[in-house]
Amino acid sequence: MAQHIYAGRHTADPASETVTVFLIGMRANRWWKIRKVSRVAAAMPRMLKHLATDPAAGMLGYEQWLGRTTMLLSYWESPEHLRKFAADKESPHLEPWRRFMKELSGTGDVGIWHETYQVPTTGIETVYNGMPLFGLAKATAHVPIGERNNTAKQRMGRAPGPKVP
Repeated sequence: MAQHIYAGRHTADPASETVTVFLIGMRANRWWKIRKVSRVAAAMPRMLKHLATDPAAGMLGYEQWLGRTTMLLSYWESPEHLRKFAADKESPHLEPWRRFMKELSGTGDVGIWHETYQVPTTGIETVYNGMPLFGLAKATAHVPIGERNNTAKQRMGRAPGPKVP
């Protein structure tokens, strides 16, 4: 699966005043207990599929990395959207979370971690050079870097609004 590579420098251009960044991951502390590790890991694809088919849930996009410690970087419209998804009995999150807490929490077999940040878009600076769509630019808007957003200082202080080439 070939990805289109965008030559030159580009940046992300979110339209809102804030972006919620959510990092979540899992660590296989006891890799020889692969069945337990796999069961925890198997819940994430269902959640991502659900979120991809429900724009009202508020997830803008994500990137993920797999290894002994996995990481999913996701962008959300707001912390409220994230909390609503986590607590929604109809979403595919609550049941696997409860199962994890009942069966594995405290055993040390599998670690779960997450961090949430609500970031003002005037405090965000991004550059993608010779990259496919990625990260915040993939989740929001991907624009070329030009005269008015050429430096990190210009990109960092920029207010949300019309796209600036």
